[in-house]
Amino acid sequence: MSNNTDRIDDLTTRPVRLSELVNYQASTVVSREIIRKQTGTVTLFAFDQEQGLSEHTAPFDALVYIVDGEAEINIAGKKHSLKTGEMIIMPANKPHALKARQKFKMLLVMIKEK
Repeated sequence: MSNNTDRIDDLTTRPVRLSELVNYQASTVVSREIIRKQTGTVTLFAFDQEQGLSEHTAPFDALVYIVDGEAEINIAGKKHSLKTGEMIIMPANKPHALKARQKFKMLLVMIKEK
C-alpha cells in the first residue's frame, strides 16, 4: 500500500473533490490520511481492480463511504456489494475484508472511544 504525503494543511478552508485526492495505481492500494487525531482518523483509499484488504478486526466502529467504483465488503462472513455513493458501518471487533471487483475509492472514518 502506498501513501500520499501531502499535508492536511493543504486541504483546509477550501472545497475539494474527494475523488481527486487520491489516484489509482496499477496492482496496488493507495491511501491518503486526511485527518489524524487522538479521537480517530479519516483516510481516503484507491484500490485497483482485484486488490483488497485481507480479513482483520479493528477495535472501533468504522464507516466506509464509496467515493467511486464498486467494492465487495465482507463483515463477519456476510458479503455486501457497495457502489458509488453508498456507505456501510463495520462494527468494532467484527472480522471484515474488502475487495475491488472493479477499481474503487473509499473514505474510511474511524472514531475511537475514550
